[in-house]
Amino acid sequence: MKVSIVIPVYNEFRTFAQVLERVRQAPLPAGCTKEIVVIDDGSTDGTAQMVPDVVHRRINHAGKGSAIRTGIGLATGDIVLIQDGDLEYDPNDYARILEPIVDGRADIVYGSRFLGKPVAMAWKNRVANRILTAAANLLYSAQLTDEATAYKAFRTTVLRRIPLECRRFEFCPEVTAKARRLGCRIHEVPVSYNARGIAEGKKIRARDGWEALWTLVKWRFGPLN
Repeated sequence: MKVSIVIPVYNEFRTFAQVLERVRQAPLPAGCTKEIVVIDDGSTDGTAQMVPDVVHRRINHAGKGSAIRTGIGLATGDIVLIQDGDLEYDPNDYARILEPIVDGRADIVYGSRFLGKPVAMAWKNRVANRILTAAANLLYSAQLTDEATAYKAFRTTVLRRIPLECRRFEFCPEVTAKARRLGCRIHEVPVSYNARGIAEGKKIRARDGWEALWTLVKWRFGPLN
């Protein structure tokens, strides 16, 4: 099976070369091959110039969700895996995330930061994650421990059935909501996590948490298009 690793990146000059090398070296389940799809979302700090083989480069910054949707459209693999452009998540977890899909046990897999060992995370972010996960479970019977994880993998045919509209950080709640509305079960596996703060380049803010909560509520009752 071919795995398309979609990496939306915006102003990650300090870490992106290391991230890309980790992605290139990360082991996959037996029989899998790797395609790396980088979407530079209008970086202004020189990130794009670090990667001569960037698949798609935007002039203007449009948002992470928009970049992910572009990457999904460009992906040619049987599986799509979302990878952030920073060092919070470890590509060495790829095999663990992909195996349930490769083995035919799941169509969608989320890498949960809250399964297994405790996570070092700012209390505000931990509370926000708990609220969003509880909302997803209440509204969609999702049975998740980590709705807002960045590590999400999908069988491509399933992902392309989900009509996404996200532009910023609302990709996670929108894809969760619509996948559950379509009757898809979401499988979880534990992953490692190295939290970073605003000083290290973290871009998500409190308003994005409120937008994520609203997205979960909105798609529970609105038409899927």
